[in-house]
Amino acid sequence: MDVIYPRCAGLDVHAETIVACALWEEDGHIQKDIQTFSTFSKGLGDLLEWLEEHGVTHVAMESTGVYWKPVFAFLEGYVDLTLANPQRIKNVPGRKTDVSDAEWIAKLLRHGLVEKSFVPPADIRELRDFTRLRKKWVGQLTSEKNRIQKVLESSNVKLGSVLSDLFGVSGKDILARLLEKGYVDKDELDECLRGRLKTKKQAVYDSLLGTLTEHELRLLRLLWKHVEELERLIEEVDQHIDRLLEPYREEVNLLMTMPGVKKQTAAVIIAEMGTDMSVFETPERAASWTGLSPGNHESAGKRKSTRTTKGNPHLRSALCEAAWSAARSKTHPLSRKFWSLAARCGKKKALIAIARRMLVIIFCMISRKEPFRQPQLI
Repeated sequence: MDVIYPRCAGLDVHAETIVACALWEEDGHIQKDIQTFSTFSKGLGDLLEWLEEHGVTHVAMESTGVYWKPVFAFLEGYVDLTLANPQRIKNVPGRKTDVSDAEWIAKLLRHGLVEKSFVPPADIRELRDFTRLRKKWVGQLTSEKNRIQKVLESSNVKLGSVLSDLFGVSGKDILARLLEKGYVDKDELDECLRGRLKTKKQAVYDSLLGTLTEHELRLLRLLWKHVEELERLIEEVDQHIDRLLEPYREEVNLLMTMPGVKKQTAAVIIAEMGTDMSVFETPERAASWTGLSPGNHESAGKRKSTRTTKGNPHLRSALCEAAWSAARSKTHPLSRKFWSLAARCGKKKALIAIARRMLVIIFCMISRKEPFRQPQLI
């Protein structure tokens, strides 16, 4: 096979050590040097010095957990780095050692057989960390709210049956007074209820006539404190995300012209994909990377499972949420296409199909710097 990178190295990265194998050709023979380095900062400095001594220009490593991240950040800018999918560079069974893994990665890289995984720039990686953190905290906030409603139901406080949003402005005021004293006077409800809820004053009061024990009150107060703390933290994260999005304000505004895409969704799309679509080359590759492409499994002339491929779960879930939001609009072409597909193949498959279509549109919008335009026919 042709040699693509004459001086290269493969790294087998672990929590505490890095096994490195450098390959180069000298006097017609392939030379190799294998060393083990610590993952501490001093060890990473020794690794970089060792790579420079051997004139290594290209380095490949596996994306093992989070261990690759400090190594990648340290070497970035000094050598050409390739982050590889471990599933695609597996070593021969029966020869699994750290040394053989490092040598195997180096040999594959030498002949150009290692495909690069997408690693966004440092500022996009920072934005990605905060959008994923926000998603995690929003999930925790929803769980805590569900626990509060469960405790209220177990004590026969049926407030959730009367209020459409238990944690709206009126609901929060009522809950704050309820947790403060253990009950709410009928006269106090006038200060809590807003808008059309004032016409339901008697129903709201009747729903509060449950029996909250001291144990349940203590439990609710702790849950309520956690909810308030999570809401404060999410608001702080939102503010920081806004600051990180300032250099990408144009792309955010373009994405928000698309139905179903709000500011938080646009932030997730930019954090996961970046703004340089040339790394994916085509919309089809971007859809495959996201996990929105059908599987391809055929053997002996029989086509088997066509389940979607594995991909980026954060971007996929955000696009599915946007697709469902767009489907709720009765007049939009994407909505009409969704309900047409749902009638034939079910809502789940239709949702994936619309999410993929939206990803293709987003790819073109960002590549061409054009806002969303209503298609005439879909």
